[in-house]
Amino acid sequence: MAWDDPREDPETLREEAAEYDEIVAALEALTEEVRDEPVKGSRLEGLYDEITTSDPGIWNTATAFIDVEDGEAVVTEESKLAQGKWAPEIVEGCDAMVTLEVQTGLMPDDFKYLVSKEIEDAIDDCREAAAKARQRSAELEPADDED
Repeated sequence: MAWDDPREDPETLREEAAEYDEIVAALEALTEEVRDEPVKGSRLEGLYDEITTSDPGIWNTATAFIDVEDGEAVVTEESKLAQGKWAPEIVEGCDAMVTLEVQTGLMPDDFKYLVSKEIEDAIDDCREAAAKARQRSAELEPADDED
């Protein structure tokens, strides 16, 4: 939401902050799964397969697109990219992305470390966005000044 949007109101901003909080909680649970469970059978197994089996002479990155549905992080798609950036409508249509460089033979523990780091960055971004929305909501609240 743009900060100069005349349609913004405190309630909408509080709802936006709550949505970010839901994304944070879901991503934290995904991070725990990544750290504690085997890659095989995990929600990010497809990303691991893309990263470790794609030809690095053709593909340079692979991305897992994540949506939060009913409080749970759901990997909706894994895609690889040779050059460039994802189309804006793809990026805007997901709650978080995990993008890693293609590395044939990457060990599962190294994958877990890299993915955890990426997810932590997304969590930090969501926390910051939630804090900004709350701050803006507080700024827009009518003051209870007694003259």
